[in-house]
Amino acid sequence: MGDPKKQKKKFSTPNHPWQKERIEAEKEILKQYGLRRKYEIWKMDSMLKDFLNRAKTLIAQRNPQSDLEKKQLLQRLNSLGLLKKDSKVEDVLNLTLKDVMERRLQTLLIRKQLARTMKQAREFITHEHVAIGERKVTAPSYLVTISEEPNIRMVKAISLAPQVAQEKKAEKAE
Repeated sequence: MGDPKKQKKKFSTPNHPWQKERIEAEKEILKQYGLRRKYEIWKMDSMLKDFLNRAKTLIAQRNPQSDLEKKQLLQRLNSLGLLKKDSKVEDVLNLTLKDVMERRLQTLLIRKQLARTMKQAREFITHEHVAIGERKVTAPSYLVTISEEPNIRMVKAISLAPQVAQEKKAEKAE
């Protein structure tokens, strides 16, 4: 079972550490989604690979248990908003990293215009200014389900006016 103090790693690192194309692609994703470290990309990628591997094994199997597991996998991906309601297991193989990144809480704050930039959205989340329903969420990488999406709200009424002034000062300084 392991030591309760030492948690299991939730991602796998790339097989080869020095691939220029992969490194450049990761840098673009870091900028686009306002991530701090590459392990956040690897974590989402590992989750996506788990879904893909599970789908591949379920496609190959033909028994009542696999039918039940297919249904459960599709329900899970549907609730996360990664697949449509009438999707098949084969559609899981078409999912990309960008699909998963779009379901993160940090990204959804920008899409709902509760924050102006990715960094600001990340700051709001880590400083406990964002709640889903009644529960405060402090993880920017939290995957928001379709049912939770309308319940995303700011805990306190935060005025963005002082931050706009700071942004303008920063632009003038450059």
